[in-house]
Amino acid sequence: MPDNFHFAYPYVAFLAIVPFIIYWLLPAIKNRSTALIHPYFEASATSAKQKPKKASQIKKRTWFASICMYVIWLLLLLAMASPELVGKPEKKVKTSRNFLILADLSFSMANNDWYIDKKRVTRWEAVKNIMQDFIVKRESDKMGLIFFGSNAYIQAPFTTDLKTVKSMLDEADVGMAGQMTNIGKAIVKGMDMFERDTIQNKVILLLTDGIDSGTDILPLDAANMAKKDSTVIYTVGIGDPGSRSSDLDERTLTEIAELTNGKYFRAKDAEALEKIYTELEKLEPIEYEEEVYTPKTFLYYYPLGAALLLGAILAILNNFIIIYKRFTSH
Repeated sequence: MPDNFHFAYPYVAFLAIVPFIIYWLLPAIKNRSTALIHPYFEASATSAKQKPKKASQIKKRTWFASICMYVIWLLLLLAMASPELVGKPEKKVKTSRNFLILADLSFSMANNDWYIDKKRVTRWEAVKNIMQDFIVKRESDKMGLIFFGSNAYIQAPFTTDLKTVKSMLDEADVGMAGQMTNIGKAIVKGMDMFERDTIQNKVILLLTDGIDSGTDILPLDAANMAKKDSTVIYTVGIGDPGSRSSDLDERTLTEIAELTNGKYFRAKDAEALEKIYTELEKLEPIEYEEEVYTPKTFLYYYPLGAALLLGAILAILNNFIIIYKRFTSH
């Protein structure tokens, strides 16, 4: 018997003695039949050389039928005990928070002033390359993805399917959301996504290389909305503010982060951005809310099926014997 086999209700085995108790304590059931009584009954029986039968008699069961009935009882008890094969306990990771990435796809992200493996690439290609590894590691989070430029668009709603989020990120390219940089609108779009979900822990990672050019809502006003909704915003400034090709607004990004209890990071190159992701994992560690699940294979239907099959066979044999006796009596 394998080590992982056991009964869920082993105490059912005590019921195996019930038939014996019933046999010893309860009187036998007598089958009654009609009787004929007349004054010369005894004389008639003697002259006919027939022995009178009793009006009531105990129907006797053969030893084979008794054994079969008891085996059926044991099989039913075996099914009631619920035999099962129990696998090794498994841990299921439960989603602990919503993690939303707001990625800037304005035209300035097409500047090819970054290097990966000594190869010149655009800022967006570098960001995308490093961000993909970061996304896959967030196993316990529901990830969402918003691209923004002149407008903000939901690329991936909150999901635990991180491979899909990674795929959606890989398909994106500069200019898809317009040529300008509207940070305030991106944050507001993110808040709309959070409102549709039930998870309370909310984190935003905002990546941009420019200055806000929106007129609908200011970035700090949007950050105040996030603060009221207990949303933490981490901001990442892409590029070097000292270079001619950069118009990075570090002051606004810092204020957004401080206002929402987040932190501002500056990524002047791909190596710095990779270090930022490592630090971000320390600030927002992956929280595994585990629930133990033990896989079980139920086996009760085997003894139950055997009991039903044996009962059917016994009933068929009993009917066959009755028919045979009636046929031979004639």
